[in-house]
Amino acid sequence: MLRLFLFELYKLFRLRSVGLGLMAAFLLPFLWALAPGLKEVYGLVLASGWQVASLSLMAGMEFLFPFLVVMAASESLGSEVSQGTLKSLLLHPLPRARFVLAKLFAALLYPFVLLSASFLGSLLAGLPHGLGGFYGGTGLGAGGFAGVGYVSGWEALGEVIRAHLLAGCVLLPLAALALLYATLFLSTTASALAAVATLLLMRLLVAFPALTPFLLTTYLDLHLRPSAAGLGLPLLFVYALGFALLAALVFDRKDL
Repeated sequence: MLRLFLFELYKLFRLRSVGLGLMAAFLLPFLWALAPGLKEVYGLVLASGWQVASLSLMAGMEFLFPFLVVMAASESLGSEVSQGTLKSLLLHPLPRARFVLAKLFAALLYPFVLLSASFLGSLLAGLPHGLGGFYGGTGLGAGGFAGVGYVSGWEALGEVIRAHLLAGCVLLPLAALALLYATLFLSTTASALAAVATLLLMRLLVAFPALTPFLLTTYLDLHLRPSAAGLGLPLLFVYALGFALLAALVFDRKDL
């Protein structure tokens, strides 16, 4: 299983969408570090490089990072179909469920690699603004960017790392959902659109207050609300596990 996972990981990171996604995640922080209109648009004057990391994460999690994860998970199976390699792979004496799970584990690792690229870019882009202590806030803790006083470099680092880890957990069920749709449609475009449409539909369900605490979309901003992790994290893992099991079941019974 380990060899299969490493093989799927190798194939995943050879995808063009993955390479472009990692490049975009790495370069995004430089956009915020050089943006001349932060004060006019956000009322923010950068006081620390840690704020660059926060801005990049918050902006990326609005749409870019979820979209990149959905595309990568969809293409991991869709590319096999479009290139005609899926049927030849399935001729090997390998259970279909194991094949899908190997792709799933690779897709679940990708969000953390993507966020690591963003974090690395943030550190480099934030160097001119300093990565030590400062008066203000990272935007990820109490008081937002205004903060509640002096923040040491280690405290800021802890807040930024915690937010990136929570964001990675938020992206896990999105990857599993996209792979589930990929097993249903065997198409990169169709599965990506279906995953995005599902998230948009879930957002509309906020009109039903009884459902709101159990919706996946309620916790897409968990990196900004770590206090909600007590319920949010277990629910995100349940969603990811449920989508993964359904993907394995569907693909095992799929007529190819």
